[in-house]
Amino acid sequence: MADELDLLRRANPVPVDGPHYGDGPLDHDAERRLNRLLHEPPAARRTRLAWSLAATLVVAATALALLLGGPSTAPAIAAPRPLVVRTDSPPVSLRELADRAERQVAAPGAPTLRKGTHVQSWSLGMSDDKPPVTLPEERVVRWKADGSHTELVVATDPRHPGRPVLRDDGDAPHLVEDGHVVSRQTYPPSWSDAPPESPPPHDTARLLAYLQEASYTKTALTTPELLDAVGQLLGHWTLGARESATLARLLAQTGGLRPAGRVTDRLGRSAEAYVYTGAGTRRLLIMAPSTGAVLGLETVFTRADPEYGVKAGDVMEYSAWMR
Repeated sequence: MADELDLLRRANPVPVDGPHYGDGPLDHDAERRLNRLLHEPPAARRTRLAWSLAATLVVAATALALLLGGPSTAPAIAAPRPLVVRTDSPPVSLRELADRAERQVAAPGAPTLRKGTHVQSWSLGMSDDKPPVTLPEERVVRWKADGSHTELVVATDPRHPGRPVLRDDGDAPHLVEDGHVVSRQTYPPSWSDAPPESPPPHDTARLLAYLQEASYTKTALTTPELLDAVGQLLGHWTLGARESATLARLLAQTGGLRPAGRVTDRLGRSAEAYVYTGAGTRRLLIMAPSTGAVLGLETVFTRADPEYGVKAGDVMEYSAWMR
C-alpha cells in the first residue's frame, strides 16, 4: 500500500513553491505502478496487502474507538479548518491574474490540454442523527487513445500520511487503511461531443456558453453556478495554459468574486484566493499566481445548522486539482 500511495504522490509531485505546480509527466516507473494499480486482479492485490491489513487492524480499531467514543471525545481525525488568507501582500485582481495567464500561453514548455483529472477532495457527510464527518479521497481519471478511460478512487488524506482514513459507505462511519481502494472502474469508449466531454473553447463567450450547457442551465449562470461549472470542467479535463488563460479571463468578467490575498492550499502550494459570499456559505476560488490555473475550490458554512451538527466555519467541501 505504501508503494501505491507513493505512486499517487510521485506521479504528480507538488512543490511548495515555484511556477510548475506538479505539471511534469509521469515517469516510466510511475506509469508502470499506475497500470499495475488500475489493472491488477483484486485477488492478487488482496494477497499482497494481507500483511498490511493485519498490521493496521489494532491501530484502526483504537482510532475508531477514539473517533466514536462519545460526544466529549476529540475526533481522532479532525475536519479540515478553512484556509487562512494572508494579508501580508496586496491582493491580485482577477484581471491582473488573467493578464499573467495569457503571457504564459506562449512560454516554452507551457502545459497543454489533457482529458482526465487528478484531484484530492474532502467532503462533509451529514445526517440528522449523527455528527458530521469529513471524508477525504483521491481520484485519478486517465483516458486512452481508443476513447475508453479508467477511474481510480483511493481513501487517503495528505494532511495525515499513513494514518487510517475515515469512510462512510452507507453504514456507520468506519476507518480504512491509508490508500484503501474505494473503487476502480474501466469505462468503454465514449465519443460524446457535448460539454463537458468535448474540449473547452478558447474564447470567453464560447466558454461561458459551454459551461452553461454543461450545467444544463438555460438562464445566465450565477457566480455560485459558474464556480460549480468550473468544478465540473476540472472533473473532466486538466487544462493547458491556453485554457487556463481563457477561464481566468472569464472569471475576471464575473461579478461577485473578490480578491482576498495569498493562501497556502492543502497540498502546500502558494496561491491567490478569491472569495464569493452567499446565503449561508463562503466560496473560495484558489488560483496559481503566475499561470492563473485553478488549483482548488473550498466551500465553508458561514452560519450554524444545529439540525445537522454543522457549525459556522465548518468546511463543507474542498477540491485540490493537480496535473
